[in-house]
Amino acid sequence: MAIAGDDSNHGVDDDARIARIAAAITVFPGFPKPGISFQDVTGIFHKPEVFRDAIGLFVERYKGKGVTLVAGIEARAFFFAPTIALELGAKFVPLRKPRKLPGEVISEEYSLEYRTDKIEMQIGAVEPNDRAIIVDDLIATGGTLSAAIKLLERAGAEVVECACVIELQELKGRAKLGKTPVFVLVETN
Repeated sequence: MAIAGDDSNHGVDDDARIARIAAAITVFPGFPKPGISFQDVTGIFHKPEVFRDAIGLFVERYKGKGVTLVAGIEARAFFFAPTIALELGAKFVPLRKPRKLPGEVISEEYSLEYRTDKIEMQIGAVEPNDRAIIVDDLIATGGTLSAAIKLLERAGAEVVECACVIELQELKGRAKLGKTPVFVLVETN
C-alpha cells in the first residue's frame, strides 16, 4: 500500500496519520469470491486514534469549502460520512441499497468488479445548489461513485469531490467519474 493524499497540503504529521490508517487496513483474499481481495477498513474503528486520524484528514480538507451535504454510500461509508458531516456543520444523506429507505426515492444502477447493483436516495434529501462531497470506503471500478454523482446531480447538487479511504489504482475507477475529483488517503494495487 502506498500513502496518498494531496501533496500540496501534506505534512509530516499527515504522513504519520496516513501510515497509521494504512496499517489498520486488512486484506482478505478470496472474499467475497475467488479473485477478489477485500480491503477491510473496520480495523480503523478498533483504534480510536486511527479513526480520529481519518476523520481529521477529511474534515481538514473540506472545512471552509462551503460543503452543505455529505453523502455516504452504504455500508462502510456510514461509519465515516455522518461524523464528517457533523464536524463540517453539513447534513448527512445516506445512499442505500434498494428497498432500505422509506418514502419516495430515486435510484441509479451501477456495475461493480463482480456484479451489478443499485443505490437509492430519498427525494427531498438534496436541495438545489447543495455543495456535496461523496464518501465511500474505497474506489475500485468507480461504478458506485459514478452512480452516486449522478443521483446527487439529478437532485440539483454540485458534487465538489469524492472522498475515499482507499483507492485500488489498478482498476482505474477515476476514469468513470469524469470531471469529479477524488481524494484518497491510501492507494493500493
